[in-house]
Amino acid sequence: MRAIAERRVLIDARPLQGADARRGIGSYVRGLTIGLLEEGFDRRTALLFDAGLAVPPIPSGDFIVHTVRHRYQGRLGLMEEAATGGSRLTRLMPAMYHATTLALPGRCQTPVVVTLHDLIPWVAGGWRMLGERSRWWIGRLLLRRADVVIAPSESTALDARNVAGVPEDRLVVIPEGVAAGFVPAEGAFSRVAERHGITKPYLVFVGALDARKDPGGLLRSWEVAKRAGADVDLVIAGAGSRQAPADLGTAYRLGYLDHQALVDLYTAATCMLFPSRYEGFGLPILEAMACGCPVVTYQNSSLPEVAGDAAVLVADGDFEAMGRAAAEIALDPDRAAKLRKAGLARAREFSWRKAAQATIAVYRRFLA
Repeated sequence: MRAIAERRVLIDARPLQGADARRGIGSYVRGLTIGLLEEGFDRRTALLFDAGLAVPPIPSGDFIVHTVRHRYQGRLGLMEEAATGGSRLTRLMPAMYHATTLALPGRCQTPVVVTLHDLIPWVAGGWRMLGERSRWWIGRLLLRRADVVIAPSESTALDARNVAGVPEDRLVVIPEGVAAGFVPAEGAFSRVAERHGITKPYLVFVGALDARKDPGGLLRSWEVAKRAGADVDLVIAGAGSRQAPADLGTAYRLGYLDHQALVDLYTAATCMLFPSRYEGFGLPILEAMACGCPVVTYQNSSLPEVAGDAAVLVADGDFEAMGRAAAEIALDPDRAAKLRKAGLARAREFSWRKAAQATIAVYRRFLA
């Protein structure tokens, strides 16, 4: 590993590799990188990748790419990062290091900025998250040593203070953005029918259907909507989860979709049901609104911050209210149109360029 000739910000871009590339954390690194390029900050940025995995395509620009090879993976890899990450950074000599996960260096002479996406394993995980708490405990411990912690929502910032002991004066809230391609897609209805065989109006859920996303509540909300007179299917898209129910009845389960297929799915949906019991930000509801899809979600954690007045917020865990709200949208075109208009306006308030501008302001604290 050679030292960076010009002292740059070094960003951990490893979430763009492997399975993380399809998750929210991959969307964050991808969106931030594009925002930095739009701001002309690529010439001050280096990207760090895992030498053991293929380096993905990155936006054209003046980014520098560096790789690091680890001896261990998983929990031992996080211990290795804590033990040796600081010395690696000393050899690279960046102006500062932006950690985009809780894989953090221990003793470190380089200023460290961390994006904390959430502390869900500790605040909402229960026994199902015991393994995640065991895996990431050292990252939580080291979090309070960071020079700055970026949280995507006030809710996550509060968790950082209360759960991880991060001092308030080191916290900065920078909301995430929505990628430019999430816009209403003309012809989406016919493409969804052709691609997936879905011809009836449908409610959509997007995300890994783990226990925190309340799959039982999702199915019951759908049943309530149908009993209220809405003749709708349920469509579930997103990466698989070991916690997902084996039996989802007659719901369509599409798995992971590429970008255009996901945009079509949002655009053609009657509304999105998002019964998550906890989110660090809630990017799927923002993507849905950007595509003109009305949203019904629970009132908890960061979701009201993202939704604003542009979605239907029901009491946390109230699947009956969620189902009734979905039926109202399905049966009342005026109500649906108002929510689509409000959602489009709300989504325009969030962009990765705006997120990059605020992040650059943090970086400049450490740049000569």
